[in-house]
Amino acid sequence: MESGYAGSAVRPVPGFRFPARRPHTPALSPVPLLTADLAAALAGAAALDVSVRRPFLVVALLGAALLLRPRPARTAAGTLDELPSVWGRIAVGWLALAALAAAQDPAHPLSPAALLSGWAVHAAAAPAGRALVHRRRRVLRLRQPSTALVIGPAATAQRVAAALLRQPECGVRPVGVVTDHPDGSAGLPVLTLGEQVERALIQNGVGTVLTVDPAVRTEKGPLLRALAESGCTVWEMDADCPAYEMREQLAGFSVRRLDLGTRRRGSVGKRLLDLGVSGALLVLAAPLLLGCALVLRFSQGPGVVFRQERIGQDGRPFTLLKFRTYRPVDERESATRWSVADEGRMNPFCRFMRRTSLDELLQLWNVFRGDMSLVGPRPERPYFVTQFSQCYPGYAARHRMRVGITGLAQVSGLRGDTSIEDRARYDNAYIDNWSLWQDVCILLRTAAAVVRSTGS
Repeated sequence: MESGYAGSAVRPVPGFRFPARRPHTPALSPVPLLTADLAAALAGAAALDVSVRRPFLVVALLGAALLLRPRPARTAAGTLDELPSVWGRIAVGWLALAALAAAQDPAHPLSPAALLSGWAVHAAAAPAGRALVHRRRRVLRLRQPSTALVIGPAATAQRVAAALLRQPECGVRPVGVVTDHPDGSAGLPVLTLGEQVERALIQNGVGTVLTVDPAVRTEKGPLLRALAESGCTVWEMDADCPAYEMREQLAGFSVRRLDLGTRRRGSVGKRLLDLGVSGALLVLAAPLLLGCALVLRFSQGPGVVFRQERIGQDGRPFTLLKFRTYRPVDERESATRWSVADEGRMNPFCRFMRRTSLDELLQLWNVFRGDMSLVGPRPERPYFVTQFSQCYPGYAARHRMRVGITGLAQVSGLRGDTSIEDRARYDNAYIDNWSLWQDVCILLRTAAAVVRSTGS
């Protein structure tokens, strides 16, 4: 297959994984800031006049401190940055407390003086406590910075790495640049092979990964997910847009954290749907499966089940099951021949199974076992995954979700010998806009297509 794209030297092969480990620099714990906020709330409660101090007010104030505490930024933040939010939430908490006290004992509401004194102490103690926590964190960042890999075009990655090294107070110390095309410029070591990345990951205790080009997320999806699963925090950085008004920033660059976890919101519901539907269909279709197996056995000979390695979620290989409707010449033909849909050597029953997708029914067992889902991108053989990932930048990103028997691309007419680029686009659109209802709609459209193909 001809390709106009040079490929990616650091692109992991299917099934590529880094060893799970704990980075040298752990993630920031929310406990210190939470402790500081609760201590400030207790100080405010203690400032209430003894005559109006009531135990339930202290409990209510602590609860308000928990519910209204500012959402911490995931990058380095300062006390002054948080001050408007902290004071505003404290004011809301004390107003709610006054309303609660008036409702609980209308005859003895909190006086304005009591409210003002409590709020003043609370408003002074909260920033002071948070300032101590932030100061401690700055010291730790300077002493124990998080080692990082920068992924992207060589010139941009080296420029970002140099900026981070000039500002050690950021707490991120780059140790290497991962790129496909080294430009020979001086700077950090350039890593172009998966083995080099793994060695740097372990030897340097890398805890942070920075991507500095929008194309990295799609072209290096398997690599980024492998790094995330090994324990790294992955950030996407805009190297050309200063973070003037961004909430998240690092060394003046706007950044956002990439959620590359394999468990997506709603994944439990999707798995329950898979188990329920595949289990019910396996039971209901058992006579049909047996009938197809018997016809194939007597017309084709032994070996009615076809097993083939396919690439599933996150590049992990699995064995896909199908009814055998065609016997390849050898293993190489089975692994590398694109399509045999028009193969003249198939008998009429095998062609009927192909046309009606009855040969795919055994994949219900793959779904029940967890290798596949009912709905998702169609799995492909390792040979073609490598080829298509090099030709089409968005193809590798399809593997961030569990593969399926049917999908949005298939119900949109993209089956058989159709555009791979179009399939990848539909598959990624399905993943980006996934919902359980969308799965149900695709299943209904698939069932309607199967009924039409049988002439029913």
